Amino acid sequence: MKQDFFRFVTSRAPALALSIFCATLGGAAVAQPTHGIAMHGTPALPPDFVSLPYANPDAPKGGQLIMGESGGFDSLNPFIVKGQAPGQLSALTVETLMGRSLDEPFTLYGLLAESVETDEARSFVAFTLRPEARFSDGSPVTVEDVLWSFETLGTLGHPRYLGSWAKVAQAEATGPRTVRITFKPDLADRELPLILGLRPILKKAQWQDRAFDETSLEAPIGSGPYVVDAVKPGQSIRYRRNPDWWGKDLPFNRGLHNFESVQVEYFGGGSVVFEAFRAGELSMWIEGNPAKWQTNFSFPAVTEGKIKLAELPHRRPSGIEGFAMNTRHALFADWRVREALVLAFNFELVNANLNGGAVPRIQSYFSNSELAGDVGAPAAGQVLDMLTPFAADLPPGTIEGYSLPVSDGSEANRKNLRRAVALLQEAGWRVQEGRLVDAAGAPFAFEILLQNGADDMIAAASIYVQALKRLGIEANITTVDAALYKQRTADFAFDMTYIVRALSLSPGNEQKLYWGAEQADQPGGRNLPGIKSAAVDAMIDKMLTTDDPATFRAAVQALDRILTAGRYVVPLWYSDKARLAHVSALHYPVTLPLYGLYPGFNPETFWMQQ
Repeated sequence: MKQDFFRFVTSRAPALALSIFCATLGGAAVAQPTHGIAMHGTPALPPDFVSLPYANPDAPKGGQLIMGESGGFDSLNPFIVKGQAPGQLSALTVETLMGRSLDEPFTLYGLLAESVETDEARSFVAFTLRPEARFSDGSPVTVEDVLWSFETLGTLGHPRYLGSWAKVAQAEATGPRTVRITFKPDLADRELPLILGLRPILKKAQWQDRAFDETSLEAPIGSGPYVVDAVKPGQSIRYRRNPDWWGKDLPFNRGLHNFESVQVEYFGGGSVVFEAFRAGELSMWIEGNPAKWQTNFSFPAVTEGKIKLAELPHRRPSGIEGFAMNTRHALFADWRVREALVLAFNFELVNANLNGGAVPRIQSYFSNSELAGDVGAPAAGQVLDMLTPFAADLPPGTIEGYSLPVSDGSEANRKNLRRAVALLQEAGWRVQEGRLVDAAGAPFAFEILLQNGADDMIAAASIYVQALKRLGIEANITTVDAALYKQRTADFAFDMTYIVRALSLSPGNEQKLYWGAEQADQPGGRNLPGIKSAAVDAMIDKMLTTDDPATFRAAVQALDRILTAGRYVVPLWYSDKARLAHVSALHYPVTLPLYGLYPGFNPETFWMQQ
């Protein structure tokens, strides 16, 4: 073949053949199947890796893990807006084309797909399925299933799936086991190959006579390590390890999914879940409150060694957790009002009362990570260059520097409340007969929507409500069950509510879901504050299109500044470690990943052994 080819070059059509030959070599250099893909750089693990670096490939199989959650569920379809589905269902029963390593910022390795292919511009992505991949009913995972899953999730699924699918120009089968997705040329996004690699793959035939976007108590047929074994709607769900799971011997899965069964029990509130753990009904408890960590774990099972305590560090960003203001409402549209509400929140007092003062406050969305910049100092370098075109529309402090207020810890909080009063007056509010009113005499009043069982948030909000009274503001706390809370936040039917957004070391398309203008009015969207900012959208676009690490970091830091100075959220606290209490028979690997105790590590790497 080689001799025939060069005979063709020299004797029949030299110019044409030479161009074909060079194009073939060039294409191979930038677009050939590989075992993994990284958002930036190259995968850390070689093609012949044995297991993930934080997994124990020798972990024994067996035993039952019992976890507890507050709330409930009324659906087994976690891929749509409607209904409340169990949080672990997709991760335990449904697989994706590729799996994420938690020891790298954002790197994927083959799972259902044996290889991935893309070009330097990431204008397309192609996946080749493993021939042995099977659903739990024994049927093969096919190219048709993959293409159907992509399109169905992208058109009928939860809004988190819609944005990426809108950037697809063509999805096609290019072989019996290969799919190729070509992206629209005017919508550059270097993260898209990875995003599609993490799309759940469902069995098309299961949904032929059913409405995908309606709730159901029939579990989806997946290809994952577990199948749904028993369901008591709203009360409990049990997953049973599939003995015929096709992927149990893959290097990516060695040491993962070790329990014979995983059961989740649902309770009315967080304190009830903890009491169930104390009573020996649950296998583990993750304590988010450092004060309770110091005071609530001296019960007999701990002192007798039946319960073990551990603190597990991590190096991921703080993310944002706090009370989000709905800027769709005129009440919160003015940054001065939002700043006044931030000033009124006495973090030092709340932290002392709830956490023993032991945890730091979230200073910006990427605190505690290598991506964080100094948002309190003036912007400089590339960050300044990126922000300058939007300077006229940026909230004060974005470029100059913005730092959260600090109180003296006393209940009076006089200094900060005086600043809050001045800002409210500038924004047209005045005190009349002890109430804060606008020019028309309408009172400043709003509701804080929280979920039943969110004990720490309810406690923090209660202290906050008392502080707001000092300003003449009437704030009321409303608590609702999980289903109603999901519905109201999906419809943006709230004034202020609790928000938590965990952020990664490789932020990307999810930032559009959290803060992008397109999501601001999308029912079921995750942009709870309703942020509509050209600067925010531009920084996210820059993050998604650059292949330069320095430019990426600058764009993240610029985004961090805009969000922080926007005063959209009253920030709470974060922890740089997880506090885990568990039965003595429960074990986890000694080597912790970059992301620490995080989905993908817990409970995937844990095992039971007496």
